[in-house]
Amino acid sequence: MSAMGTTATEQGSRAGIGASPVRPDGTLKVTGEFAFSSDLWADRMLWGATLRSPHPRARIVRVDLTGAVATTGVHAVLTADDVPGHKRYGLEHRDQPVLAMGQVRYAGEPVAIVAADHPETARRAAARIVVEYEVLPPVVDGEIALDPATDRVHEAGNLLRHVPIRKGDPDATAPVVVTGEYEVGMQDQAFLGPESGLAIPAEDGGVDLFVATQWLHGDLGQVADCLGLPPDKVRLSLAGVGGAFGGREDVSMQVHACMLALHTGRPVKMVYSREESFFGHVHRHPAKLAYEHGADEDGKLVYVKARIVLDGGAYASTSMAVVANATTLGVGPYRVPNVTMDGYAVYTNNPPCGAMRGFGAVQACFAYESQMDKLAERLGLDPVELRVRNALEPGDTMPTGQVVEGPAPVAELLRRVRAEPLPAGASGDPRELPGGVANTTHGEGVRRGVGYGIGIKNVGFSEGFDDYSTARVRLEVVGGEPAVVVHTAAAEVGQGLVTVQAQIARTELGVEQVTVATADTSVGSAGSSSASRQTYVTGGAVRAACAAVRDEVLRRVGRTDASLEGGKVVAAEGVVADLADVLADEPIERTVEWRHRPTFPIDPATGQGDAHVQYAFAAHRAVVDVDVELGLVRVVEIATAQDVGRALHPQSVRGQIAGGTAQGLGLAVMEEIQVVGGKIRNPSFTDYLIPTILDVPPMRIDVLELGDPSAPYGLRGVGEPPTISSTPAVVAAIRAATGLPLKRVPVRPEHLTGT
Repeated sequence: MSAMGTTATEQGSRAGIGASPVRPDGTLKVTGEFAFSSDLWADRMLWGATLRSPHPRARIVRVDLTGAVATTGVHAVLTADDVPGHKRYGLEHRDQPVLAMGQVRYAGEPVAIVAADHPETARRAAARIVVEYEVLPPVVDGEIALDPATDRVHEAGNLLRHVPIRKGDPDATAPVVVTGEYEVGMQDQAFLGPESGLAIPAEDGGVDLFVATQWLHGDLGQVADCLGLPPDKVRLSLAGVGGAFGGREDVSMQVHACMLALHTGRPVKMVYSREESFFGHVHRHPAKLAYEHGADEDGKLVYVKARIVLDGGAYASTSMAVVANATTLGVGPYRVPNVTMDGYAVYTNNPPCGAMRGFGAVQACFAYESQMDKLAERLGLDPVELRVRNALEPGDTMPTGQVVEGPAPVAELLRRVRAEPLPAGASGDPRELPGGVANTTHGEGVRRGVGYGIGIKNVGFSEGFDDYSTARVRLEVVGGEPAVVVHTAAAEVGQGLVTVQAQIARTELGVEQVTVATADTSVGSAGSSSASRQTYVTGGAVRAACAAVRDEVLRRVGRTDASLEGGKVVAAEGVVADLADVLADEPIERTVEWRHRPTFPIDPATGQGDAHVQYAFAAHRAVVDVDVELGLVRVVEIATAQDVGRALHPQSVRGQIAGGTAQGLGLAVMEEIQVVGGKIRNPSFTDYLIPTILDVPPMRIDVLELGDPSAPYGLRGVGEPPTISSTPAVVAAIRAATGLPLKRVPVRPEHLTGT
């Protein structure tokens, strides 16, 4: 079997926190040598394939497996009847069948799975399964789904969660009022490595699963339940992950591969094609948002009223948490004394939606920032000045009543992006015009616009979720020198977490040689690599475990006043002992569960409560050129400023900000899953467009480090905020260039030309 782990050793440089050491996986990924989960291999391995429903809503009348079973090379053909344990799974609400039972609720829902000795054989066999459907009219509109007269997607009804926010006077009035209705399309995470993994049956009757995921223990609980096995019989190890952005939080092929492996007694590998990947994971919720902002004549906000409807698709996934974020953060980083807001997450027969970078805050930000621009225009104010007048400050209260603690540099971030020099005008080179090298325009109809956006995002899991991480740290002697092994279940999904764990261990224990072991479920949970939480929570756990190890070292030498530096125990008078000597008889190992400060559920009637751990802020300024005759857009430059608390790895921090900004740009001008009648029409990177190097402009990135006193090292989550405010900034710039209202993203050429 090929190498499956992500074990990495870093040594030979004094690269603790605040430095930017080379990532151990970086060169391997650039050269193509990194082992992703789709590269796994085992002796006697079979290949799995999935048969999916072509209909968004239908009853299953009959399933005939004869043709598949008779195919040479096929070893198993399984349906819902073969699920050995619980037949449904789900992150928050276990409503999703492992394989369709009696009906299908979205186009692409798994109906049967096949294992064969060749991937093409498995796919051909799956295609020979005959399924007779009674097709039913699908529910495909979130607003219509809320109507009690609409068919029910699930027996309990179509409303998954209603989140009301009530703060202050619901009847407040103001002399200046602006309203708007906005829409956000369905965006895909577009990670580069499709769903894949390898399941290997074990001699104890259990199974070992090597998989690309964001949450090993989240998968473990669901997989074990569905297999009818105790958790200790299901062992998960993280295989190489090719990006995630929320799309790997939910189970995809995990249970299927394990079922096939246990049924056949042989290893089974499943790798989705790119097209299948579009059906195999959740997407960003499409949203409809109606807002009303009231302000006084100086531009001070008096009230905000809003209604947000998120289309969760056929199954719950994380919709209940996403709608909570959209509403609790739904007025933005602004002081608003009176808030009346209602958020709804609903079931439809569209593809399931769940976590994606920004997690509810993205949809709300597009609407409230569009409103702030509209309000600024109505008042004749500079859009940045209006935002500054209403900017949150420490000690202000959120719509939930939660007090903003720690730095909240909203006004500072806005001033910084406005102060950045503007780019020069186009040089005449066609590559610098909308349409680029296609040379479709020569500049006659090109107009330039500048727009701003700022957003707010919570960090970590909220509403009382027991959010923690576990770290095991071992200090030992290897080759005569002290060495550290860090072991967590935290998923490295490309964000650089392996490097950060090593940096923390090196800083806390003063040891150069640090190995970060493969993430697996033999150590306690680290939670999900989502919500911008892993550096905060797993970083906190690694730091705490290192502190426990350091305390034992100092106890052994009897010097609690000493520190560990350069492989030695050092006190004020000098070196007390060599670590290698202290560890000669017995290594030191400690395992720690680390939790951040508590959160609490919000009141179901008013939305009041301390729901969130930490708030993060980012601001953007976008400069665009628009050909108003052809509807072509070129983003010329983006400037951004973000408070990261403390940059543990400055280079990675800047990379996260640039990458998140690019995803927000994509939502603004090109990225949308086209769903017609419940069916995805563009499941490929030919038709689903994502920004390339030609679309991503130069970025000016201003990183602030205003430490959060409640967080490890003062850090603040980094990954999501840039995705949130970049979208409205780009659209604001397009509005400035065209004078059009532009109430929907992504902005299409026909929105700009009226065709």
